[in-house]
Amino acid sequence: MKRLYFDMDGVLVDFESGLAQQSEETLQAYAGKEDEIPGLFGSMQPISGAIEAVHELAKHYDCYILSTAPWKNPSAWSDKVLWVTKYLDDVFHKRIVITHCKHLCKGDILIDDRGKNGTSEFEGEWIQFGSAQYPDWDRVLKHLLPKN
Repeated sequence: MKRLYFDMDGVLVDFESGLAQQSEETLQAYAGKEDEIPGLFGSMQPISGAIEAVHELAKHYDCYILSTAPWKNPSAWSDKVLWVTKYLDDVFHKRIVITHCKHLCKGDILIDDRGKNGTSEFEGEWIQFGSAQYPDWDRVLKHLLPKN
């Protein structure tokens, strides 16, 4: 089976949904560094179609989370594990890699929305989620699922 990595923020997780749950005071206090808000990453909602897509892809690929967490927000690391446990523990139980060097991980496919933290140097295929070619999960599935 080919190894498939999923980024979290902007791919599986809707970052804006977490911000929408914050108070105006908190948003002002963390203006320009919103990813440092304690507890933010655990409060986010899944991106539309992400949960269903992961379950479908897990039938055909060896799946892992490959994500980065803000260095100055230690709760983000545990929040990401809590999010996965809540929404996708059946697929990603003990299959989470958190790193700022994604290119060091061996694999065939990485679904990520940005070319940062080693994504653009990843050895396999990079599917840029949210791009013109892969704007949503339907397009990603069309590309990755076996053709009948």
